[in-house]
Amino acid sequence: MQTNRKPYTQSQISAWLRGLMSVALADNDYSEQERTLFDQISHSDEWGEEITFSNFEPISAQDLADALGSDRAVGENFLRMAVMMALADGQYTDTEDQVIQGFCKALKQEVKPINDLRKNLEATSHHEEHHPNVLEPVKEWLDHMDIHDSRLANLICKVIPAQCPFERDVVLFGRKIMHIPAMCEINPLYDQLVGLRFRSLSYLADKGEDISKYC
Repeated sequence: MQTNRKPYTQSQISAWLRGLMSVALADNDYSEQERTLFDQISHSDEWGEEITFSNFEPISAQDLADALGSDRAVGENFLRMAVMMALADGQYTDTEDQVIQGFCKALKQEVKPINDLRKNLEATSHHEEHHPNVLEPVKEWLDHMDIHDSRLANLICKVIPAQCPFERDVVLFGRKIMHIPAMCEINPLYDQLVGLRFRSLSYLADKGEDISKYC
């Protein structure tokens, strides 16, 4: 895949972070993971200012698209991170999907793996629990996220934990996909999250940054 190797501008980074938080807060049901992510992002050096739940204003889809620009790779990388943000608490809700779909439309992109996942879940709605293979297209798509910006790499290292997630259900579009025991390797997105964090650490190390604080 061909990518834009230029670092993001400050306006792109700001819009990126506002977009991620808009997804995290879309369903008005703030889980512990979402609150932690919000706190980490809102207090990060990459953001450049401190915001709170009370004064945060979601970014509109058009404002996001205007800020990110016309480079398709930039928009697609944002959408990958947005999907990961939505899945942070093990749930991908219709409300979060509506926000992401709005971003897709403004960015003139289609997240086919997510659309296919919805169709597959609707087609098998009579099953109480679904086979984890339904996530394979999404996982493959997430694997292609490119890291070429130090601020984004630092943010990823902060928001993706190095420790095992706790036990929970994975629920997409209101349907239970699976139950995750308290073991990292059982997490359906474990490889994608660990791989993204590793690529971010490697990028920062290659740039000469001290990554010991993330290890």
